[in-house]
Amino acid sequence: MARPRRYDDALRTRLLETAADAIAAHGPGGLSLRDVARGAETSTSAVYGLFGSRDALVAAVGHEAFARFAAHLAAVPHTDHPDRDLFELGLAYRAFALAEPHFYRVMFDVAPSTGRGVEEPTFAVLRDAVERTAPAHPAPGEAAFALWSLVHGLVSLELAGLAPGSDDERTARFAKTLREVGPALVGSRA
Repeated sequence: MARPRRYDDALRTRLLETAADAIAAHGPGGLSLRDVARGAETSTSAVYGLFGSRDALVAAVGHEAFARFAAHLAAVPHTDHPDRDLFELGLAYRAFALAEPHFYRVMFDVAPSTGRGVEEPTFAVLRDAVERTAPAHPAPGEAAFALWSLVHGLVSLELAGLAPGSDDERTARFAKTLREVGPALVGSRA
């Protein structure tokens, strides 16, 4: 007979979100299971019951961050206009970062410890979009990395409160930069 479930998906999600907040604020090394349990209104035994260990919780938060990010990217349709699709991926990147800033930060706190970076499936989405946009590009991975650097820099400045202007002005600046600089990085026809 199967063991009864002691903890539900809602609690798992609360723990992941609380842990993401803690990792974003203090880094993976600053994660306290006691604080996470308290923030999720549960006990440390629930954390251990759902994740097994502190390291497993950190890994699960990283996985959740990339899964949520992948869902944002997957929502961008593939059309007959690859330049537009690539632009929309840039907008989806920013939308995810602004909607889920703690998980966004976790991706860059946890990913370096996994050593995956450009090997993440989410980077493959960008590289594939670059290949569709500029099929003759001799180094689509390098072009994708340059584009990622641009978008990441803009978003990171915005999240840090260093991008001036109103929300509408920051949105317009982001879109304008993607339209003007992105094609040069990718070597596309824009």
